[in-house]
Amino acid sequence: MAVGIFDSGLGGLTVLQAVQERLPEVEFVYLADSAHAPYGVRTSDDIYDLTTAAVQRLFDAGCDLVILACNTASAAALRRMQESWVPADKRVLGVFVPLIEALTERRWGDNSPPREVAVKHVALFATPATVASRAFQRELAFRAIGVDVEAQACGGVVDAIEDGDFILAEALVQSHVDALKRKMPDPEAAILGCTHYPLMQEAFQKALGEDVAVYSQANLVAESLADYLERHPDKLGTGEAAFLTTGEPARVSSRATQFLRRSIQFTAA
Repeated sequence: MAVGIFDSGLGGLTVLQAVQERLPEVEFVYLADSAHAPYGVRTSDDIYDLTTAAVQRLFDAGCDLVILACNTASAAALRRMQESWVPADKRVLGVFVPLIEALTERRWGDNSPPREVAVKHVALFATPATVASRAFQRELAFRAIGVDVEAQACGGVVDAIEDGDFILAEALVQSHVDALKRKMPDPEAAILGCTHYPLMQEAFQKALGEDVAVYSQANLVAESLADYLERHPDKLGTGEAAFLTTGEPARVSSRATQFLRRSIQFTAA
């Protein structure tokens, strides 16, 4: 048995690295749907179909628990999957939950009425599909009141990162931050709402300014997973990580090695 981690491409490797550091004894199977990346410009139905196919592949690989390390899939597909598709003996978790827990300083199981929180002005940087879903705002509204969220769809950033063009990615980050600031000049916090974006966290921080608290998901997801596995030890696996891709394994392996600065070998999914 293993824990599955799914992303449309390589951004989820930021989550994988954090959870491996936090839980070195756990076996992970990482699946990148590189043949269909990026998801951020696709329709909700398309994202749902691709995500369920990928998660089924991870179930078939022996994963009883799968983390959607993809904000677009979490926003556009997760709720529908949990309501009508996920088998009773399996679990699929998203990446929004730990982020909102951190932002609102309340646990996910806390069902008390929404209350005021310290942060009032939040910038959300995400893919066009995540922004269009309004999933982050919806989940946040269940737990907090009086928070102004300004979302900025960051077209092109994921493509540039997947292509390894970090000069273009940095230029796009600056452009999107400038566009956000025209709508919200003084954000107190910024959410990097795509697991690719931690690779550009320094660029986001520089463009936003040092006074803005930047929330990145990888470490938050790792801590949340550790807590979940402590409460559900039956989902815990042991062993080495495996890497699967729907794309061309040699190319994906090369990009992954560049991202993590250690050798990563993908095989065909």
